Amino acid sequence: MLARSMKPKIGSAVVVGACLALAMVTPSAGAPAPTAETAAQKVDPKAVKALSEMSTFLQSLSTFRLESQTSLEVVTKDGQKIQLNGVANYRVRKPDAFVIDIVSDSWNRQYVYDGKEFTLYAPKLGYFSTFPAPATIKDTITEIGDKFGISLPLDDLFRWNAGDDNPRAESLTSAFLVGADTIEGVKTNHYAFREGEIDWQIWIQQDGQPLPRKLVIVDRRDPALPAYEARLSWTLNPPLSDADFAFRPGADAKRIRITLQQ
Repeated sequence: MLARSMKPKIGSAVVVGACLALAMVTPSAGAPAPTAETAAQKVDPKAVKALSEMSTFLQSLSTFRLESQTSLEVVTKDGQKIQLNGVANYRVRKPDAFVIDIVSDSWNRQYVYDGKEFTLYAPKLGYFSTFPAPATIKDTITEIGDKFGISLPLDDLFRWNAGDDNPRAESLTSAFLVGADTIEGVKTNHYAFREGEIDWQIWIQQDGQPLPRKLVIVDRRDPALPAYEARLSWTLNPPLSDADFAFRPGADAKRIRITLQQ
């Protein structure tokens, strides 16, 4: 499903992606380079705390815009890797509105939620489907996933539970600080995690606001290890009105009914 939709999720069985080889990453100053054995056995509470602090900050935002520059590798039947690039643009107003536009040369989708209805729109195909939705973003994400198998891009990034009582944290088998890294001029801390059969890395801004700036994911069940990468650019607390979340289909767009997931 992910290879078709380019909708990665942290810790989801549908993720396709790959981590950079840890042996090629410079560790933090004064710390020994983590081996595969020690990394697999260690969950550093400081790394988990960094995720919780990031989540707490993201949950504190009332509105934001986000641009995610994505790169996804898919593998042909003969084992050759092909890279697909795209952009996902977000407009979010908590607790009850978002618009997500995914744009690439081969695949476009728009997801619109206005607090009452959720709409899935395929602009190039000229079809859309609208149905009633719950009153919050969190409940809407859960419902469209359970009923229709729709996973929004990077939704787990915003649903990581903050605080000490975090069931997701219990599923981590490895979590550690790789080191400091600069992403497009922004100093970040680079963390690596293992959760079930998923490896993922995240780069969190060091100073001021703990914003995620880059994400890399791998599903280790795939021996080819195709990489998913997202680079994130943020605009915090922009003015957003109801008009920013109104669905506007193309003149020739046709409404269709989406079927429930079996």
